[in-house]
Amino acid sequence: MKQLKKLKPVDTLSLVDKVELSLLEFFKENELGPGDPIPKELDFAKSLGVSRTVVREALLRLRTLGLIESKKHRGMILKQPDIINNFERIMDPTLLGTETLKNLFELRLILEMGMADFLFEHKTTKELDELEAIVEEEEATSTGKVRFTLDKEVAFHGKLYQISKNDTLQRFQGLLLPVFEYVYLRDTENRDLDEYHYTKGTFVTHRMLLDNLKVGTPETFRNAMRRHLEPHFDHIFKYEKK
Repeated sequence: MKQLKKLKPVDTLSLVDKVELSLLEFFKENELGPGDPIPKELDFAKSLGVSRTVVREALLRLRTLGLIESKKHRGMILKQPDIINNFERIMDPTLLGTETLKNLFELRLILEMGMADFLFEHKTTKELDELEAIVEEEEATSTGKVRFTLDKEVAFHGKLYQISKNDTLQRFQGLLLPVFEYVYLRDTENRDLDEYHYTKGTFVTHRMLLDNLKVGTPETFRNAMRRHLEPHFDHIFKYEKK
């Protein structure tokens, strides 16, 4: 049988989509960066052979993304986009699907496993004392249950993000917090963590994590954090197998 050539995909991009991509390509090809001026709407329209209305809509999209802004006496310039800001606008757990919530919760686990080296590099006595105060308050109100109250969980892990000294990471933590709260509360309502069987036999508490941060190494801390978060990892991996 004769081998037939495959059909090419139909181009479904709108004219505004195409102009937006052309503008981004123009910025890259001319090695333009934050602070550099860009041509006027009319100049873009003439070069691309489209109306100013189409160019204006494409530029509006880029402005919404934080890639361009208008400056008095300078016209439009490129700017450093705030990548977190765009996520913040839509980060409402009730608006996100189950799979997206799962992926974002996984991202939180990945971040907390990955920041160990930064914690050991930037930790100070003052910050360790602040963590100590959080743990002591937690222990003073402890009921002996594995499951923490959400405010204690957020306070302890939030402080770790602060110690990392990475502004983007801290903002990500704030960004993911509603997702974490939503998934954490939903999961802990459906599962009894006190009945969970840990592979090493014991649960790694915030106290243990703090002690490890004081005298351990990034590697021992990562291992301790993995055990601390084990029920969440286990729940996610079981979810994937369904």
